[in-house]
Amino acid sequence: MKPISFARAETVDEAIAAVTARPNTVFLAGGTTLVDMLRIGAMEPDNVVDINRLPLTDLEHTADGGLRIGAMVRMSEVAADPGVIQRYPFLSTALWKGASAQIRNMASMGGNLMQRVRCPGFRDTAYACNKRDPGSGCGVLEGLHRGNAVLGTSAHCFAMHPSDVAIALTALDAVVHVQGPKGTRAIAFDDFFLLPGDTPHLEHPIAQDELIVRIDVPALPYAVNSHYMKVRDRESYEFAAASAAVALDLQHGAVHDVRIGLGGIATKPWRARIAEAALIGKPATKDNFAAAAGVELAAADATHPMNRFKIALAQRTLVRTLTTVTDRIVAKEGWE
Repeated sequence: MKPISFARAETVDEAIAAVTARPNTVFLAGGTTLVDMLRIGAMEPDNVVDINRLPLTDLEHTADGGLRIGAMVRMSEVAADPGVIQRYPFLSTALWKGASAQIRNMASMGGNLMQRVRCPGFRDTAYACNKRDPGSGCGVLEGLHRGNAVLGTSAHCFAMHPSDVAIALTALDAVVHVQGPKGTRAIAFDDFFLLPGDTPHLEHPIAQDELIVRIDVPALPYAVNSHYMKVRDRESYEFAAASAAVALDLQHGAVHDVRIGLGGIATKPWRARIAEAALIGKPATKDNFAAAAGVELAAADATHPMNRFKIALAQRTLVRTLTTVTDRIVAKEGWE
């Protein structure tokens, strides 16, 4: 590992000034991703700025029923918050399932959104990787790509986005607030993650000298009827092969409103808007759930044989998640 200079910021302005003054500088929050990247050589910054002392640790329930989450709030704190468990159960579950207890206690909410992919081509410097070294090619196209994406892919990259909590947050229409030398700005969650296209090395629309300061979650009353389902090769400490975050509003047995996020299968947290639109006004039945899942996955990339199984797996995962939430609503409301 090459020599790296280190600094510790006490304020947001100090952190921003540090990265503005020196090129090729990165922020260090919980370190659960960055330290790995430094060790294996997938990232080679010249400078690291520790932001763990920044006053971005508030978790606030707003008067209108939403959430305001400071960027340095730890994953474990959000997962265990009684208000989150009650009003956003799928957000809490996604956090519990997203990492080991040790990592949840270290990792920050802002850092989770900025984590890098687990694609072997990115993490093994023996491979060519357009994300790590733009224009070098993709070494896993003909290699080990079982864990890669089938939605949002391009000819230059099909690395899977790894976050669990981001899947619930995309279903909730969260907003990411960032601050830089020119002030603060808000970025809609779906816009915060970029598709690879021709520039897979660009993962977010933020500048190198901008810092996430908070995540806002708008109120969604029917999120009390929500569930996060994660399918993986082993039960603990494993990334998703497919996952679904669903919040469902049923009226008279039909879907009045629904929010769906899909994970484990896409190059970004995937908002399943096609499936949502297909379900509105339809009876909450497994046949309708399967049809909606089918139209959402119709555009999936089936050209890579080792991860082709994810297309059917994602459909089944979504149907099972929708069915689980429906059954809970029926039981709670006492419907026949």
